[in-house]
Amino acid sequence: MDETRRDSASQAGEKNGKARLLIIEDDVFLRNLLVNKLAKDGYVISDAIDGPSALKLLETERPDLILMDLLLPGMDGFAVLREMKKSPELAKIPVIVLSNLGSQEDIDRVMALGASDYLIKANFTLDEIVKRINQILEEKYFKLP
Repeated sequence: MDETRRDSASQAGEKNGKARLLIIEDDVFLRNLLVNKLAKDGYVISDAIDGPSALKLLETERPDLILMDLLLPGMDGFAVLREMKKSPELAKIPVIVLSNLGSQEDIDRVMALGASDYLIKANFTLDEIVKRINQILEEKYFKLP
């Protein structure tokens, strides 16, 4: 993501008090669609194209939610979740997996590694993905005891 787009997304997010999201997706077209839609909705967006870049980014940034593909170059989403689970701070961040993989085994594996939800790409529109992001953020951060 270029700095101009990142800056405008950050300003919009700060003004609207929206959450910070990390999008980990190697498909450039889909990543740009997600970044543009979520930034337009006022979220502060960071993005990574692969697992190692995402973990490097997580050394300095703490998103409120991560939206991640499973099939990534360098390190797949399963490995990213395993690494996140090792850190108590990172393990608390809700992760929505957005993948083309749809077997029950993959879903069970991801959920066991701490993911908050699993969405199969072909089954959801951008608006439905945003709705699910909002639901998980509300459950995680704004739910009263």
